[in-house]
Amino acid sequence: VQIVESGGGLVQAGGSLRLSCATSGFAFEDYAIGWFRQAPGKEREGVSCINNSDEDTLYADSVRGRFTISSDSAKNTVYLQMNSLKPEDTAVYYCKDLNSGTWGQGTQVTVSS
Repeated sequence: VQIVESGGGLVQAGGSLRLSCATSGFAFEDYAIGWFRQAPGKEREGVSCINNSDEDTLYADSVRGRFTISSDSAKNTVYLQMNSLKPEDTAVYYCKDLNSGTWGQGTQVTVSS
C-alpha cells in the first residue's frame, strides 16, 4: 500500500486549499481513508474519514461545515476540500489507509492571519 498526499501550501485566513491523497496497492473499492493533522507541539488528531461500504463521512467538530471529504474511484484518490481556513488549521496533514494502517508522508498547510 502506498499513500501520497499533495496540495498543501501557504494561504491567508479565509482562503481555501484542496488536499489530495493518492492511493495504490489495494482494492480501492474497499477503501477506508482518514485525514489527520499534527500541529507543532500537539498530538496528531483526526480530521475526517470516508469509506465506501456505506459512503459514510465523519468530521471533527473543529472542521465540520468548513471541510469536505470526497473520493474519486477512477483516480484511487481521496480529497479534502478545506474552506474558510483559520490560523489554527496550520499543521502537517496526513492521509491514512485505515484498513492497512499505512500513513502518507504528510503535506504542510500554513494559514496566515
